Amino acid sequence: QVQLVEHGGDLVQPGGSLRLSCAASGIMFNIRDMGWYRQAPGKQRELVARISDYGITNYTDSVRGRFTISRDAATNMMYLQMNSLKPDDTAVYYCNANVLPVGGSLDSYAVWGQGTQVTVSS
Repeated sequence: QVQLVEHGGDLVQPGGSLRLSCAASGIMFNIRDMGWYRQAPGKQRELVARISDYGITNYTDSVRGRFTISRDAATNMMYLQMNSLKPDDTAVYYCNANVLPVGGSLDSYAVWGQGTQVTVSS
């Protein structure tokens, strides 16, 4: 079983910065692509950024240039550096991973973290 745990959410002023982290733990697994999603009250969950196992990144237009996704395969950690934060960035941010069991004997599956609250307000 793979678990994802996010940290780093906080209350921050507009224009400020936060760094979110996602730690993956477990045994007998490999992770392909990973990503950050967010959900604001009354809105559907949306993609923020994704990163492949080869380091290829993808960002939603609203965060491109402000957010940077990165990962460390050796430690199974993923990060989201968020700069120039705006009130519209306020949401619960979720870590997601596409998990492949070692050996490929089972189907891949998605794992979600519990979420971390980011609030951008004056």
